[in-house]
Amino acid sequence: MAHALEGHDGACSRIHGHSYRLWVTVAGEPSGDGSSPKQGMVVDFGDLKRLVGERIISRFDHAFVVRRTADNSALVDAMSAHYEGVRIIDWQPTSENLVSHFAELLRPVLPVGVTLRAIRLSETATSYAEIILT
Repeated sequence: MAHALEGHDGACSRIHGHSYRLWVTVAGEPSGDGSSPKQGMVVDFGDLKRLVGERIISRFDHAFVVRRTADNSALVDAMSAHYEGVRIIDWQPTSENLVSHFAELLRPVLPVGVTLRAIRLSETATSYAEIILT
C-alpha cells in the first residue's frame, strides 16, 4: 500500500509505499461441540482470513491511501478518476489510524462469541502500530 501524509514535516509527506504486515488477534471460547469439525476452535483461521481479506486486504492492498484536504481535493479527485485503488479518507493515513480503522471494519463481522483483541500493522521490520482492545 502506498500513502502520503498531507502536511507532514518530514519525508512521509511524499508518496511512498510499504510492504505492510498485519496481525489480527481474536479471543473467545473454543467450541466444545464434539460433533463439530470446528470443535476446539475459537474461529476457523480460514474464516478469519476470509473476513480480513474481504474487509481490509481487498480494499487496501496495492492501493494509494490519501486524506482529502482543501489543498489537495482537485488532485485527489483527478487521481481517482484515472487510477483504480485510490482510497480517499478523512484522516491522516498513519499506521496508528489504520489499525483503529481496521478494528472498526472487523468488529461487526466477527462471528458471535469472537471478540477482536488486538491488531498490529508493521510498516517495516522495526516499526509497527498496535491497538489492544479490551
